[in-house]
Amino acid sequence: MSNTQNTFTLIDEPKGNLAFKLFWFDDNSHFDHLQRHNYFSLIWIKEGSGILKSDFSEYSFEAGRMLAFSLYQPFMLLAQQPIKGVAIQFHPDFFCILKHHKEVSCSGILFDNIYRPPYVMVDTINESLLNLLLEQMKAEMLNKALAQYEILISYLKIFLITTSRLKTEQQDILYELDKDAKEPYILQDLKDAIEAHFKTKHSASDYADLLNISAKSLARITKTHFNKTISNLIAERIIIEAKRELYLTNKPIKEIAYALGYEDEYYFSRFFKTNADVSPQLYRDTVGYGRASA
Repeated sequence: MSNTQNTFTLIDEPKGNLAFKLFWFDDNSHFDHLQRHNYFSLIWIKEGSGILKSDFSEYSFEAGRMLAFSLYQPFMLLAQQPIKGVAIQFHPDFFCILKHHKEVSCSGILFDNIYRPPYVMVDTINESLLNLLLEQMKAEMLNKALAQYEILISYLKIFLITTSRLKTEQQDILYELDKDAKEPYILQDLKDAIEAHFKTKHSASDYADLLNISAKSLARITKTHFNKTISNLIAERIIIEAKRELYLTNKPIKEIAYALGYEDEYYFSRFFKTNADVSPQLYRDTVGYGRASA
């Protein structure tokens, strides 16, 4: 374990992978270039502002935002005012939110939420709790006592649950503000349609037909509200499911591809690599393998 300039790192010695890392930063040098990691990242912006580039979209961010990125999710921060903050990074071998979804409920809310920006606003009520948890993690990283991993995971769970609750509350508020408008109903129908059919319907026109709306109108609404094209949303949803299958099961890639509507395994592998920047096999090799029953 290293302790240099407010950086605390645990390494999975047998594999040499990053297990858990906690670090405070006072500039943007860590994030001013494209990031794609085989671990989860939480970045709390305490000061400053800028532009977040993630997946197919750009978002403004400012102090008080907690940014959340899943495995191999691309992101990059462009600072407009000098940024400072703290980051937590953890490999799924250390703690996997996919296997512990019932406990922390952050998959699809905090992480891998293709319909909302990849951040949550930290309010003053929860700021103190989250800061306390960070200090407890820091103290535990300095303590090589018995059950260190278990204690760190407990603190991490509380951190994830707290931020996931915050994001859920903020999504509910946005829904209440929009529920009287016609477009949000179409958006909800689109989300429901993608969730129901992404394994078999891969084109934007398929969803326009399902919703009985012109492809042009649906594209405009989707871009306005999600800052993404329909094709982007479909691709992201397929990749999330593929990643889940690659990690949680030992199914052959050909079987996973077929279940997601791709009869040609090699076409699917190219599609996956285009969107995840790694091949399905390399993803499985670097993220690890953790069956749901494990």
